[in-house]
Amino acid sequence: MSPDPFATLISDSRTFLTTLADNNTKDWFTENKPTYEAQLKTPALALLDTVAAALERQTGQVPSTKLFRPHRDVRFSKDKTPYHLHLHMLWSTPPTGFFFGIGRDYLSVGGGIMGLDKDKLTCWRAAVDGATGAKIATALDELQASGARMDDAELKRVPAPYDKDHPQAALLKRKSCTVWFDFEESEITKGGLVSHIETAFQKLQPLNELLSAL
Repeated sequence: MSPDPFATLISDSRTFLTTLADNNTKDWFTENKPTYEAQLKTPALALLDTVAAALERQTGQVPSTKLFRPHRDVRFSKDKTPYHLHLHMLWSTPPTGFFFGIGRDYLSVGGGIMGLDKDKLTCWRAAVDGATGAKIATALDELQASGARMDDAELKRVPAPYDKDHPQAALLKRKSCTVWFDFEESEITKGGLVSHIETAFQKLQPLNELLSAL
């Protein structure tokens, strides 16, 4: 059996990110960039390509892939540390996407729409107000029953002109719709990283299909 090319991606990433947290400077990162390139960036790009092939079979779309850059945008932030303490990946199947993130204290696989712009937000609310709203709510309930989580809604009140007692009030308060599966490193090590990501993406596909129709 050939060795798993991603077997150490999580542990290597966490080791690097933990050390980076204590040395978050341009000089340190520049000195250690060869390690970042070899142990994080190169296998992450390979993982993007491997999973993209499976997603194409699953969705019928050729996803575009993205490894998020390690540099932070500090222009409008009080925190001026220059580098992120995570490794994030995206498979884009517009208007939806699939996501995988490695942090020092989390491993998350997700799907949905990260942010609804003004036009999409209007479409979202119109769809939620109609029959599609019940379908999306059911899909979200099923995902959460299988262990997924959702972030809190962005709005505290149901936006006008919708009634505060609307049957889909919880969805109307949202300006994004993403669902996440969280894993322990031991789970992924046992079953294999690619297998865990692909299984989670298959569970997320019905929701993404509904969101793609918005």
